[in-house]
Amino acid sequence: MNKLSKTLSIALLSVTTLLSGFSFAATEDGSLEQIKKNGKLRVAVFSDKPPFGYVDREGQSQGYDIELAKALGKNLFGTEESVTFVLTEAQNRINVLDANKVDITLANFTVTPERSKQVDFAEPYMKVAIGLVTPEGAPITDLAQLDGKTVIVNKGTTAETYFEKNHPQVKLQKYDHNSEAFAALRDGRAVGLAHDNALLYAWANNNPDFVVSIQKIGPDDVIAPAVKKGNDSLLNWVNAQIEALQAEEFFHQAYDKAVRPFYGDKIDPDNIVIDQSNK
Repeated sequence: MNKLSKTLSIALLSVTTLLSGFSFAATEDGSLEQIKKNGKLRVAVFSDKPPFGYVDREGQSQGYDIELAKALGKNLFGTEESVTFVLTEAQNRINVLDANKVDITLANFTVTPERSKQVDFAEPYMKVAIGLVTPEGAPITDLAQLDGKTVIVNKGTTAETYFEKNHPQVKLQKYDHNSEAFAALRDGRAVGLAHDNALLYAWANNNPDFVVSIQKIGPDDVIAPAVKKGNDSLLNWVNAQIEALQAEEFFHQAYDKAVRPFYGDKIDPDNIVIDQSNK
């Protein structure tokens, strides 16, 4: 082979390799067919939001969202081990879908009109509202008491959006991680912390010096799985799975396993769980 032929062969090989890589990347679209080919279901979950998504002392993901993820993986592949958990923060729940790093986001994702423009939400499986936790010795029981005061929120949450839109007179101290936010509350850096009431119930139950002094701020919301915008095959499959699991009372079972140990018997499960009886 002369030098010119050798050069052309190397160039052709490089182009072929490049095109092959592009073709592979193009098929990594998160569709149900592609997920089956990959042999695994990639799910975005929280690492620090017990009892819904957290990492235990053994480094394993646990929680209410994780129970759902395992059920989806088992129904798709026959085994819970087929699920790969990808840890995320609130502000990255959409980004990981858009970047094809995950197939489904199950990180306690509240449905909002703004988010629905960016992702496709499946059927909801949980009810939630914004709540406020404050020191038991200095409880805030009315939003008017927050005027000019500082409240802790997490970036990318409905609490952040709600206060910015409806209560601009309240100063917001923002954090990326739940652990940082609650540490700031314990340190007295703000008069309270606003977050999903479902999370606050569990946290206050384990921190008796604090109380969920306002249990509901703003409208009731729902939490649902999210898939990449336009991923109809996966969306339809998830919807069918949610409906089947609700009919089996799976979510009450998941509540008893993952949530009740954190809540005790103080909270009515029907205030959290969505199934066929309370849709």
